[in-house]
Amino acid sequence: MENVPNVDDAIISVHCHNDLGLAVANSLIAIEQGARQVECTINGLGERAGNTSLEEVVMAIRTRRDYFSEYYTEINAKEIVPISRRVSRTMGISVQPNKAIVGANAFAHSSGIHQDGIIKSRVTFEIIDPKEIGWKESQLILSPRSGRNALRHRLSELGYEVDAEQLDKVYERFLKVADKKKAVQDADLEAIMSDEIRSIPAVYELDYIQIVSGTRIASTTTVGIRTEDGIVERASTGDGPVDAAFKAIGQVIDIQLNLIDYQIRSVTEGEDAIGEVSLKVQDNWEYHHGTRCQH
Repeated sequence: MENVPNVDDAIISVHCHNDLGLAVANSLIAIEQGARQVECTINGLGERAGNTSLEEVVMAIRTRRDYFSEYYTEINAKEIVPISRRVSRTMGISVQPNKAIVGANAFAHSSGIHQDGIIKSRVTFEIIDPKEIGWKESQLILSPRSGRNALRHRLSELGYEVDAEQLDKVYERFLKVADKKKAVQDADLEAIMSDEIRSIPAVYELDYIQIVSGTRIASTTTVGIRTEDGIVERASTGDGPVDAAFKAIGQVIDIQLNLIDYQIRSVTEGEDAIGEVSLKVQDNWEYHHGTRCQH
């Protein structure tokens, strides 16, 4: 860059894609060569193979001070994991378990020699303190006996500030989850809050659904949809229960949609876990995405 006139008067930016898995490495080299702005994304999301992962760049600079002693960011590292989860749920794109920094296995140790090393000294296999980036376990156990103040306190620790009206709505959903579980985890609360943040007035509401499906029978789904005119019931067959349900709902809302993607996953572990459904549909040339949790 020494051949560029007045380069010192400009902030040089670097924008990398991860087609060869080198977006973060190239961005770090660019910093060493004079770039002072890195264009990156949470979880490395982006075109094709993705863009430079924000969390990996931030923690590389924070952790390897022997290489990056002259550089810093103003990112609050403790928000990295919570924001990663929120982006994942909002976009309906799961984070791969072995993803650096924010993957579920990033600080999981299964082999005997690794477990032994962690017990003796965590720094043997953990170059980063998990708590530094927001991996933490709640010391406050939330149960059906927990009150609103305890819930508000834990939500505040997770970064959610709610008013009295919002707290009432969240508390009602919290109790439904707590009644089915011995302890409500942070991931449960984040899923509930994610739903509340995205909550919009319902034009149609699913009142009931009945599914008949098997290995040698056609899948049939009957739905009852609550509309401003009352409950409308429709039934349809399809290539599986999801397809049948989608077609039955389509008869009620009278909109021809193309199902692009459908995912369901558990938010937490165990048989009593909250389930989260992510749906992506196409209406002519427009794409719409929705996510909803169910307990």
